[in-house]
Amino acid sequence: MLSNGAFDVSSLEQLETYIQNNIKYIDYFVVSSNLFECALELALRLFPTWKKEDLELEQCKDGITNKLIKCTNKPLGFSILIRTYGNKSEVLIDRKQEIYNIVSLSSLDLSPPLYGRFNNGIVYGFIEGKVFSVADLSDPFKSLLAAENLAIWHGTDIAGEKKPNLFITLKKWLKEVTKSYDNDEKFLKHFDIEKLNKELISLEQELVKVNSPVTFCHNDLLYANIIYNESAKKVSFIDYEYACYSYRGFDIGNHFCEFAGFECDYSLYPDEKFQMQWLRHYLNAFNSTRDATDEEISTLYREVNKFALASHFYWGLWGLIQAQLSDIDFNYMEYAVLRFKEYYKRKDEFLSL
Repeated sequence: MLSNGAFDVSSLEQLETYIQNNIKYIDYFVVSSNLFECALELALRLFPTWKKEDLELEQCKDGITNKLIKCTNKPLGFSILIRTYGNKSEVLIDRKQEIYNIVSLSSLDLSPPLYGRFNNGIVYGFIEGKVFSVADLSDPFKSLLAAENLAIWHGTDIAGEKKPNLFITLKKWLKEVTKSYDNDEKFLKHFDIEKLNKELISLEQELVKVNSPVTFCHNDLLYANIIYNESAKKVSFIDYEYACYSYRGFDIGNHFCEFAGFECDYSLYPDEKFQMQWLRHYLNAFNSTRDATDEEISTLYREVNKFALASHFYWGLWGLIQAQLSDIDFNYMEYAVLRFKEYYKRKDEFLSL
């Protein structure tokens, strides 16, 4: 059911028509060395009645894929976000799907509106609130708000093919890694392509046996992608670049992996007691007509921890590709090494659950 003022984009045809008719496209390229001037130019083109002297710009530095500018019209008390895509990030991200995601989710009041597109980025609404910290992920109150919101996401019906593409993506990324690191000494010090290929085949065989339900997933639910609104006592998810239909277990298992933060401190991975409470809350929110049984919670516990291994593989490959492409100041290679280290450390434990 659509909320007041919402719009129907329940089919791909409706979605494409809505985007063409309602989302302005500006033929403009933002240069990363001149972010603020370019962002100002874009804002004035997109909102012609705005005045330059009324605008305040601020760079947001939480992300490690894109460059983000918050533009606030001070007299209106209204903010937008201007996001410039990371260098060659289209290797990792389907930008057309991302636009579909934002428009579809905003039609359900699950994301801010998309205001415009430009050659190497998008302009969309700003969500008021405070970005989660790593500690917030395990906060007794806030963590359950995240569980509730993820249950809502997993219950949505978004236009598109309802097939998981997790392993299609992993195989594609592994091919990219193979191509990018041919005879690279630094890479070969830590990784063996043949071993990674065999490992991925084995992991897929194990995880398809889990029969995890396919839902519309966020797939990147780290602390920086959760916004907490103190007055409303609610959370919202942001950044929908990786969102698509995928395995429920992957989305939740990936979220639990993110308790470690970018520093990959896996001593922070949630223990069984915390997970059981979180999963009970999630299942009760997903199916509000009855309480989840202990058996259902235990089954989901096994599911998400097995899929946590796929999260390590996913972001490990992602890190290796970003290490070759990105111009953002972040040690992607070290991040990849730490993700795969945890994969091998936990593999037998999680698969034996």
